[in-house]
Amino acid sequence: MRQRLERYFEFERLGTTWRTEIVAGFTTFLTMAYIIFVNPSILKDAGMPFTAVVAATCVSAAFGSILMGVYARYPIALAPGMGLNAYFAYAVVKGMGVSWQVALGAVFLSGVAFLLLTFAGLRELILYSIPAELYAAVAVGIGLFIAFIGLSNASVVVKHPATLVAMGDLRHPMTLLALAGLLFIAVLLARGVRAAMLIGILATAGAGALLGLIPWEAGTYSLADITETAFRMDIRGALRLDILEITLVFLFINLFDDIGTLVGVGKKANLFDASNRIPRVNRILFTNASATVAGATAGTSTVVSYIESAAGVAAGGRTGVPAIVSGLLFLAALFVAPLAGAIPSAATAPALILVGSLMISHAAEIDWNKPAISIPAFLTMITIPLTFSIANGLAFGFTIHTLIRILRGEARRVSWLVYVLTALFLARFFWLGTE
Repeated sequence: MRQRLERYFEFERLGTTWRTEIVAGFTTFLTMAYIIFVNPSILKDAGMPFTAVVAATCVSAAFGSILMGVYARYPIALAPGMGLNAYFAYAVVKGMGVSWQVALGAVFLSGVAFLLLTFAGLRELILYSIPAELYAAVAVGIGLFIAFIGLSNASVVVKHPATLVAMGDLRHPMTLLALAGLLFIAVLLARGVRAAMLIGILATAGAGALLGLIPWEAGTYSLADITETAFRMDIRGALRLDILEITLVFLFINLFDDIGTLVGVGKKANLFDASNRIPRVNRILFTNASATVAGATAGTSTVVSYIESAAGVAAGGRTGVPAIVSGLLFLAALFVAPLAGAIPSAATAPALILVGSLMISHAAEIDWNKPAISIPAFLTMITIPLTFSIANGLAFGFTIHTLIRILRGEARRVSWLVYVLTALFLARFFWLGTE
């Protein structure tokens, strides 16, 4: 049985072991476990029951991650997406006065639309219409994005009314804990320890517990709680003409966020083959779409591929096993949610910062001496962290790339799909700019 599984997951070809893959799965889960409580905290503001959304978050993350590992065989974990959950709660429900049941219906319909686009092969065509140099740029941009999230979670970087961001209080106990964890993981990586990320996260969390820095909220969560949100989406209400606009926003943002994450994690894990294509890519896209449908059915906002999967890849994950392990841990977290939530952001922030640093190496793949290549690549990199959106960065860089080619007199060499995507990106910027 073990040998058959190793053949199925191609352990020998990928040069990996069970220990490495399982450690990678734990690492990925720990870097994204925050979503177990952050997602319900946001959707609670939309009037959704907190404990029900905790259950829905765990179930949808488990479903998507395990399906990704078993069916697509890639180390990419899924969970309800940050950003889209905020759009769901604050823009749609609170801003537009739409009920959360109708909003869930819109998420469900966007997932169904994803499935149709995947079966038609359009999502794969869109993925491969992205210029090769932008693949590397997206990977670097995601690295900067992850590092920025880590620095923010550690309060090393904080908001400032005059300069937008500034240095935080480095004397704060949680910030000091994060910096100690950063140094500890960096030393482990420098010494070639493969489980550096996982060891660092657990050691930092343990130190925080000993120092009394980890807040503990006692509570009980069970699968039965999910009944308050499961199958409560209002699909008929979401089919109203004025609501279809919301469905398109969910569809559009998630489409390019997923593609951006896939490209970024794919570059880090060397998933691309010699012709710059990802084997079994349609299985990945099918999994993304299915997870969104399942998430809406369970009672949560859009489920997406997580950029934190890069932490598991940095720990050596190459097969679908890390995604399966992450999914199983999400199921376990359903019953021990207080323990999963006890891991402070100060413990996971160092891992995110260092994963970001490891992804910067892809900048070497860009020909910086050719402005037609380097300018769109740079704008992609810088826009992702500064707008806090993978989709924005990909859209901005792709649009500039197309316009430069047209203005250089290469309009006839640009494919029809690139023109369609550029028009959609421009429409997206106009649409978002009017909100």
